[in-house]
Amino acid sequence: MKVLLFGGTAEGHELAQRLARAGVTVICSVATDYGRDLLEPQPGLTVLTGRMDQASMEAEMAKGYTCVVDATHPYAAQVSENIRAAAKAAGLPYERLLRPREEAGDVLWAESPAAAAQMLADLPGNILLTTGSKDLAAFTDYKDRLWVRVLPSLDSLKHALDLGYPAAHIICMQGPFSVEMNAATLKSMDGKILVTKDTGKPGGFLEKAEAARQANAKLLVIRRPTEETGLGLEELFFKLITNN
Repeated sequence: MKVLLFGGTAEGHELAQRLARAGVTVICSVATDYGRDLLEPQPGLTVLTGRMDQASMEAEMAKGYTCVVDATHPYAAQVSENIRAAAKAAGLPYERLLRPREEAGDVLWAESPAAAAQMLADLPGNILLTTGSKDLAAFTDYKDRLWVRVLPSLDSLKHALDLGYPAAHIICMQGPFSVEMNAATLKSMDGKILVTKDTGKPGGFLEKAEAARQANAKLLVIRRPTEETGLGLEELFFKLITNN
């Protein structure tokens, strides 16, 4: 069995490593060098680095794969659509690794980063933004009272600086983070609002929600862009190794 796995997420990395240890040949596609460096090398696991469009996905899928696994981030809707379309064109089975949701109590919901930015106009106080570097452009109206937490990569830092975010307001760290770390961050910048995504357990959603509660800060959550069907990590791993 030879699996083409589009990853970059914590659960995608775990699935790729577990499949390789079970004797499955896994080619894991990640977008960046940073994503590649997070994958522990092991026999049976090869990493492809670089962003792919649908055409390049189809070209890769023509290299004798058994199936395609989409383990990309739940907010990477366009990437998932390209993977599904490429798999269909290549005649390969498509499997979606789902990231389960986590429920929190007092939440303000936004339909998109732009909608969340609009809501901030009516929410006073300093803001901790934990949605990643891709969404920074939507929040530049608030950069004087907004702290951004992004991955510790040169691309993320440069993007934030190019958008005009003050260097003192940019936190470059690899998550997920504990309740204590989130709470300490909110305290250090006198945060009154924490903006995040519905990232589930791998994204430390409940830890952020609890830290916001402890800090008496509002929790503003951007909804997932689509409702998807698929399998959780354990179910998909069992299905794939059973078919191996």
